Amino acid sequence: MSDWLRGARRVVAGLKPVRVPDAPARSFRDLWPGDAARGHRLLRGECEIAGTIRPLALSTEVGQGQALGWEEGGGSAIWRAAVHGFAWLRDLRALGTDAARLRARDLTADWLARGGVEAIAAVPEVAGARLSAWLGHWDFLAATAEDGFRRQLMVRLAQDARGLVASLPAEARHRGALVALKGGLAASVALNEEAWVARCLRVLPQEIERQILQDGAHVERSPGQLLLAVQDLIEIRNLLHGAGLEAPPHLALALDRAAPALRLFRHGDGGLALFNGTRDEGAALVDLVLTQGQARGRAPLILTEGGFQRLQAGRTLVIADCGAPPEGRGALSPAGLPRHPDRFHHAGTLSFEMSVGRDRLIVNCGSAIAAEGPWRDALRATAAHSTLVLADTNSSELREEGLGRRPEAVEAERQEANGAQWLDASHDGYRRGHGAIHRRRLYLSENGDDLRGEDLLEGENLPACVVRFHLHPGVVASLQEEENAVLLRLPSGGSWRLRASRARLGVEESVFMAGEPRRTSQVVLTAEAGSPSVQWALSRVGQAGRAPGE
Repeated sequence: MSDWLRGARRVVAGLKPVRVPDAPARSFRDLWPGDAARGHRLLRGECEIAGTIRPLALSTEVGQGQALGWEEGGGSAIWRAAVHGFAWLRDLRALGTDAARLRARDLTADWLARGGVEAIAAVPEVAGARLSAWLGHWDFLAATAEDGFRRQLMVRLAQDARGLVASLPAEARHRGALVALKGGLAASVALNEEAWVARCLRVLPQEIERQILQDGAHVERSPGQLLLAVQDLIEIRNLLHGAGLEAPPHLALALDRAAPALRLFRHGDGGLALFNGTRDEGAALVDLVLTQGQARGRAPLILTEGGFQRLQAGRTLVIADCGAPPEGRGALSPAGLPRHPDRFHHAGTLSFEMSVGRDRLIVNCGSAIAAEGPWRDALRATAAHSTLVLADTNSSELREEGLGRRPEAVEAERQEANGAQWLDASHDGYRRGHGAIHRRRLYLSENGDDLRGEDLLEGENLPACVVRFHLHPGVVASLQEEENAVLLRLPSGGSWRLRASRARLGVEESVFMAGEPRRTSQVVLTAEAGSPSVQWALSRVGQAGRAPGE
């Protein structure tokens, strides 16, 4: 559907009267925990979204010309979308004090008076998130508020819902379309608008099929977005059940696919691997989501459509990105938001993460999706991932709206014998410009005490390359120059040794995004121009493993 047709539908919908009750006809309860520390920040006039902190203040608290947080220029488009979507209500509720409740009302009143006119507030995914937040926190936000405030809130809720439902299906090709649909459905039920409910239910099956691939991965190829999409599906299921409505079979089937896929991305500590915009959310939330989703089934070893592989032996786990980025190449929306499923995608093809028991060892740096461009894109770069970087070039071109040049042919072949596992993967992201193919071969021994790898470049006149292994902040790295090796000590007390051949080995500074940035280290293998391969091995100290290349 074209943007013009959606706009026309919204205009026609705006001509039709809508009944505005004094309160929602059905009560909802947001299922997910907030963060009291972020709630305290909100009391001080600051708002944290995905690790990015910006001012969010009342107009009475700032001087003339100072940012409130609502207006254009108050932060990145992603940060402002979350603020206009009222994601922060969850954190004030977690704080749970009278001061937090009053702050929530004051910020909402300020938004109704000033922020609601901003263009980004009308974007379907933003409006959908806001409707879900208002209804999910109604008891906390509005149930005991003054009549005038509640009336203002209900009028705006009804207006937003009318325009949102008329615009379905939303133009976003990523999870934002599911957020819009969820908010429209919640508001339709709350307002007792049966025709709106029927429209949402007609759109729901096709949106679920577009979002959740047949192997359970999310269309954005992001563990973090998969977690959020599963949360969305759980909320929709509970909403329909509470309203006495029959859910389409697509919903239960999608949850049955997505929950095991989510388990593929879990490390031994229960948190998610950091691919494509994912942040370290911790195990408790993932546990809660899987419990609420009534998840059945073990973690698969392969997501064929999603393009991820899981190698596991003994206490050692390796999770590797072996898939092509989703199709995108779209422009930004008029409000500055990306429209396509590569919106948060990183240039991390063939990167991997590794954990031993509950200790993470090799990681990617994480993400800052709500930050301004330079810091956000530094974490999206190939160099921020545990993979090979050729000629200091990204394997995908990073753009504001997603990716430009990208790997088109990404292949992976896996073999197993007597408990040992081999993975052979390649991508052509360096074909343009360098005429090279990157091939990564991994071998994990049957007891998990030996991980060997080889990074090969197929092509002519090869420039210099580096292979990076970013370390979790809990890992202590000690360079052993005489052996061209690094000793890696884990928080639990165990140690591993990383050795290399055909490359110079060193230890450099790195960063890990878990909440606020944390300092850490990375092991860097540097190969001179013309080198066709770098071989390396990670072995548990005390094991009699062979040197790389033997």
